[in-house]
Amino acid sequence: MTQLPKTVAAVIVAAGRGTRAGAGIPKQWRPLAGLRVADWAIKAFTNHPQIDHVVAVVHPDDTEFTQSLDVETVSGGASRDQSVRAGLEALAGRDFDAVLIHDVARAGVSAEIITNVIAALGQSAGAAPALAVTDALWRGQNGNVSGTQDREGLFRAQTPQGFRFEDILSAHRTHAGGAADDVEVARTAGLDVAIVAGNEANLKITTPGDFARMERILRGQMDIRLGNGFDVHAFEDGDHVVLCGVRVPHTHGLKGHSDADVGMHAVTDAIYGALAEGDIGRHFPPSEAEWKDADSAHFLDHAVKLATQKGFAISNVDCTLICERPKIGPHAAAMIQRMSEIMGLDADRISVKATTSERLGFTGREEGIAAIATATLVKS
Repeated sequence: MTQLPKTVAAVIVAAGRGTRAGAGIPKQWRPLAGLRVADWAIKAFTNHPQIDHVVAVVHPDDTEFTQSLDVETVSGGASRDQSVRAGLEALAGRDFDAVLIHDVARAGVSAEIITNVIAALGQSAGAAPALAVTDALWRGQNGNVSGTQDREGLFRAQTPQGFRFEDILSAHRTHAGGAADDVEVARTAGLDVAIVAGNEANLKITTPGDFARMERILRGQMDIRLGNGFDVHAFEDGDHVVLCGVRVPHTHGLKGHSDADVGMHAVTDAIYGALAEGDIGRHFPPSEAEWKDADSAHFLDHAVKLATQKGFAISNVDCTLICERPKIGPHAAAMIQRMSEIMGLDADRISVKATTSERLGFTGREEGIAAIATATLVKS
């Protein structure tokens, strides 16, 4: 077998109860470094260029947590191998060459590990990351050391564990159950599994103390960017203004080369700023006729996609509109909803608010509207 898989799916096993992690909600839904444990694990695969599809296997009682997941979900079983089987069956018949199976509690999995597992599948039916055991190993009895264990050839297993899809599906269908992991299932079926280098950061959150360790690892890896945007448009003759994508009736319009959406322009520039990509004028020069009267949603969509291409997720945006009139409050919810649709961002991560300049300056004289915006981008 010498050909790399062309299409690769991922199964994220997230149906467990995690009782050793302490009281409270299941560990995969607990907060971790600004997201949830599951969000970190899933994001590692959805952001990877070689992963074509992701399925999360979840507990049927966890719908309150899973509704916000932006991946396909299926219900898991009473054991890990049953849950993996459910995820594989959901992918059956979709022509995937390979599948990577990952424990959701390993929130620190890196793109490098995912890449290396896929690469190893060019030479082997299966591949999985692991770390060689370097510590001395003891056997114990009644609280005392009762002997030693040779560590030669011993490894600490990690995930994702990758396989040619049809091979591992067949192996799970014929396995008696009770396997420790998918490598055991594969080996029982006679499949060879190559070992690739694991990483200490790819630890499995099991006990309460592991959350703090994982938090330190993730925050050490995170690249957080802040950008700000500021825009101004003067009033001209008209009967409405467009603000954050919403048409608002007014005694004047706003003057601009595009639709003069001062709020959306500020947010767009904030995203470009966080990416060190200049401003709207760099990407959509006002000297070019094709942008005349353009819908500013096009500019914002471009900025969001550029952030995604660079591996960033937009954590939140905050936009303040500065004007005496029109009144923004009655339209703020609609503005947030429209921005949410364009950005693919939850509405509770978008703020649109307004203030006046107390009759001072050009906004106070009602000569135009200004907007200031801040965007937070996160890259793990």
